[in-house]
Amino acid sequence: MTDALAEDSVRRLAFTTNAAGARVLAPEGLYGRRKMLALIRRTRLPGAGFGAVERAMRSLGLNGVVRGRRPRTAIPNPGDARAPDLLDRDFTAPAPNQKWITDFTYVRTYQLFTCLAFIVGCFSQKTVSWHASVKRDVELVDVPLRMALWRRTHEGSPVGRDQLIHHSDAGSQLGLNRSSQHRLPGSIVGVR
Repeated sequence: MTDALAEDSVRRLAFTTNAAGARVLAPEGLYGRRKMLALIRRTRLPGAGFGAVERAMRSLGLNGVVRGRRPRTAIPNPGDARAPDLLDRDFTAPAPNQKWITDFTYVRTYQLFTCLAFIVGCFSQKTVSWHASVKRDVELVDVPLRMALWRRTHEGSPVGRDQLIHHSDAGSQLGLNRSSQHRLPGSIVGVR
């Protein structure tokens, strides 16, 4: 079998013509090399070799669709001590600025994943503050907390000493457990 036969087979399977007569990519054109080889062996050339199919796909500019791996969001460190659950899983609050919940997630952008940390007030069920970053570090959760405290002070309703419980579900990734769950004194100095 020659490379020309393999390239012809790949071309016939990977491309089709639409109603207007233009050549377009068929669903099989998204196959990877192994799947394309299996399809060619099953339908056109039983003796096709992997190298010939690989060279044919490369010359036609075809590359299989790669399913992206999701980022691993939490990697617990067994050596870190977990902070106690000060909320006792009660996510309701009788007044504003008493209980805030923080979490972070990942948003896929064009080139990479961006980390997004946000704080939700238990009383209003609305976002109090948020911060986006490409790095997963302490600043990812520290910045929205500082912003929320500053914003409350700027709006004329400062958070008083021992008034607010800031809760994070796990917070064990990359040293984030230092701000996992704590009673906030009037300033950021009390974050552990």
